[in-house]
Amino acid sequence: MSLSPYGVLELPWWGYALVTFVTIQTMFLGVTLYLHRDQSHGGLILHPALRHLFRFWLWFSSGAVTREWVAVHRKHHACADREGDPHSPVVFGLKRVLFEGFELYREAGSDPQTIRNYGRGTPDDWLERHVYGRHAAAGIVLFVIGHLVLFGVPGIIMIAVHLSAQPFFAGGVINGLGHAVGYRSFEMPSTATNLVPWALLLGGEELHNNHHAFPRSARFAAQRWEIDIGWLWIRLFSALGLARVRWVAPRLHLQRPRRELDAETVQALFINRLHVLRAYARRVVLPVCRELKRRERPGAVLAGAPALLIRHPALLAEEARRRLRELLERYEVLRRVVEYREGLQQAWEDASAGHALAQLREWCRRAEDSGIAALREFAQGLPAYASARG
Repeated sequence: MSLSPYGVLELPWWGYALVTFVTIQTMFLGVTLYLHRDQSHGGLILHPALRHLFRFWLWFSSGAVTREWVAVHRKHHACADREGDPHSPVVFGLKRVLFEGFELYREAGSDPQTIRNYGRGTPDDWLERHVYGRHAAAGIVLFVIGHLVLFGVPGIIMIAVHLSAQPFFAGGVINGLGHAVGYRSFEMPSTATNLVPWALLLGGEELHNNHHAFPRSARFAAQRWEIDIGWLWIRLFSALGLARVRWVAPRLHLQRPRRELDAETVQALFINRLHVLRAYARRVVLPVCRELKRRERPGAVLAGAPALLIRHPALLAEEARRRLRELLERYEVLRRVVEYREGLQQAWEDASAGHALAQLREWCRRAEDSGIAALREFAQGLPAYASARG
């Protein structure tokens, strides 16, 4: 009796494709729910049984070691896009991160100092010490053998596709393209971007800018039109008693404006501060730039001005900084727009709630008297902010 080249299970071509898709998606789900949202940041608490299921599958299908992955990721947040970031395209270049992201991960994960500093709180039981951590490659070996036995020759292609998925998409695309292309809902020192608003294929990790803005959030979707497939799984597991959400990022909630700012509104503005800055960019910076362009004679002086004014100062190159200085020196209205934004940030950074309320009231008074229509309308809308709702 001859051994079938198709192994124990002979499937149609779409069957092999479906099995491969499911194994990859289960791996991505383990990465985003277990390694990322549960272990790295603690915004999600998975049931112990679900934790171990993901821990086993990640070891079996990718050789991932929890402590190493968590340590590297936490260091990435601690040093985002600066010297020390284990896989930033700003530090290493986009091409290297995109195609050698897995190698950068392995190099950082093998550093004992990184593990000691950033790997605390991860599993340290018998299985982790004697199986998963000590024999990381054994899982992949068993995975390969299992595929060859079950699927034979087609299993070779399935193995190749599966084993290349995490290094390229998780290690390369998210950490590379996720800091280079896409859109930014929130400005911050990190270059992180959202690759697409409908994060369905990589567990929700495509919403990378949102995650850097709110690292602890168990939900990566921050705008109501964004979809985080990982969050949909979290809702399902929560309904089954297999997961508990500890914290989610606030979503902007507006109500009928009060007559003036009060303590509750100040708290809401603080909670929603990244949303407020986003609104400032859209409702003040962009309209002011459009009005300037309309009044100015045709020319390239104002070209790119909105991007320079909105971009976080820490991310501007020297040439961009020079152009921004020239713009602010030439156009008083732009300089005042920047000064008012800095004053707004300073108000909610004040440690005293009472002092912050007084500062914000004074800020609104001056903004309404500034003579800048967009700024006046923005200030008048601030009392509409309410406490965040999930």
